[in-house]
Amino acid sequence: MADPFEVRMRFTNQLQHLNASVTSAQKAANYALKNREMDEDLHSCILEQLERNNMNNRANIMYFIEHLCDMAQRENHLEFVRMMQRDILRVIDAVAPSDGSGAANVKVVRRVLQGLQQKQVLLPQTVLELEECLKERDITTAHPALSEGPLNGASAKTSTPHGGKPNGAVRLDKRQIEQRIEEDRERHKRLRESIWAVNGEDDHEFEKLWEEGSDIGDDDFLAAEEDATERRQAV
Repeated sequence: MADPFEVRMRFTNQLQHLNASVTSAQKAANYALKNREMDEDLHSCILEQLERNNMNNRANIMYFIEHLCDMAQRENHLEFVRMMQRDILRVIDAVAPSDGSGAANVKVVRRVLQGLQQKQVLLPQTVLELEECLKERDITTAHPALSEGPLNGASAKTSTPHGGKPNGAVRLDKRQIEQRIEEDRERHKRLRESIWAVNGEDDHEFEKLWEEGSDIGDDDFLAAEEDATERRQAV
């Protein structure tokens, strides 16, 4: 059996160095399942890192949670799933705090909640109730930590009491801002790629093309004739 302290340290290090790539999330999830006999300790590591790291790391850990639950279901080790179901509100409070400092992560939380619902980790009613909580935390459509001025259009005088941060927002340094933008770009690219993904079984690809294709018209016949003429000339 592996040394518990070493397992915690390695897993913690993996969580701290998660990025937007699927590979990093899968590597950490594989490590957790490899040491499933310590599932309670590893779950506590996830909660600790969510509450200690900056908002970028918390967003990456949130995406990792979806990978972990998905892989745990496939390997039929449901303890990780049960513990996440139990502590999902604590997870959300860490990733998108109610003080407004995590408003930039609200969209991240919503996407992961929808993914967990599709994977039947969370019930639709649970996700609906959590969505109601998130509405109050989505105080801006932009990243509040990336903004220069006060939030919600309020004046600096009213939104920044005693020289504090507006609405509790925590400003990110330039490096963290650039990292977040790059990671969001990477995730959006993968999301666009997944739109075209189809099941390789049966006739799913044919059916997708058939449903999305337009009806054949005169222009299509004309284009086909022109193509045929060009091919004959080439031959």
